[in-house]
Amino acid sequence: MKFPRRRFLSLAASAAALPALPRIARAQGYPTRPVRLVVGFPAGGTNDLHARLIAEWLTKHFGRSFIVENRAGAAGNIGAEAVVRAAADGYTLSLCGSTELRNEILYSDLKFSFTRDLAPVAGVMLGPQVLVVHPSFSARSVPELIATAKANPDSLTVASAGVGSSPHISWELFRSMTGVRILHVPYRGGGPAMTDLLGQQVQLFFSTLADAMEHIKAGRIRALGVTTATRVPVLPDVPAIAEFLPSYEAVGWLGVAAPKDTPPAIIEMLNKAINAGLADPKIKQTIADWGETAFATSPVEFGTFIAAENEKWGKVIRAANIKL
Repeated sequence: MKFPRRRFLSLAASAAALPALPRIARAQGYPTRPVRLVVGFPAGGTNDLHARLIAEWLTKHFGRSFIVENRAGAAGNIGAEAVVRAAADGYTLSLCGSTELRNEILYSDLKFSFTRDLAPVAGVMLGPQVLVVHPSFSARSVPELIATAKANPDSLTVASAGVGSSPHISWELFRSMTGVRILHVPYRGGGPAMTDLLGQQVQLFFSTLADAMEHIKAGRIRALGVTTATRVPVLPDVPAIAEFLPSYEAVGWLGVAAPKDTPPAIIEMLNKAINAGLADPKIKQTIADWGETAFATSPVEFGTFIAAENEKWGKVIRAANIKL
């Protein structure tokens, strides 16, 4: 189901339409008790690590506990729905991202809408992917890969972390822009996909930079291009795919959202606190060490970004007829 862009943006901008006095009154003294930061994935994963990083900062900033609660299942949908159904009082938040946003398009039977039922609070990070191959693979650049694939249609394989996953959608964008015919092999997670790439069972994989970095440095895999619009500092010699395919960009992201009717004054308080954390040198360096970029935004800017992502990837997913 697709919702109008302006409808989602109105959630972020609603603060301007409400009287100042009620906003201040409802936020006065916030928080007075522990706050839950819900993560729709298991402990130890990427989302969980970022949630704990932000929760620790917010706990110090406010002097109240921000507790990470893992509600794993259904590709993040269980955690997202738990926040949607929670009281809109600022005491239940979601650490969510590009996966949960894609689910609105991929799943036809969701009982909630990411863009309609959650209000953007603040961005946290932008995470590039990297197109990697085994060192034995003949192509040593993106143009060589495209030429090889076109000369040998349906003979190469590209792994993903599952149907509808970020690696899969990044591949679909690449395919649509190049016209190459390569067999998609979905795995149950990025770990098994990387294992089979290392074992030469598949030829290509759009991996997260964090998962691929150690293997790239050790020479176990070769990076052909990053999915950001420009090169990334941690891999300065690896070109951006956009250098060969202008306008190609596929970036994962994470941020914090709240139930849609959460008082704007509380959203603003949380936004300022999170942005202060992202400006902290230690937190910024930790995110950089994970191969990512801190993503500080206002609520309105975050809402605009999400609406644009929803529109962009909705077109890719529908064109490829991907459904879950």
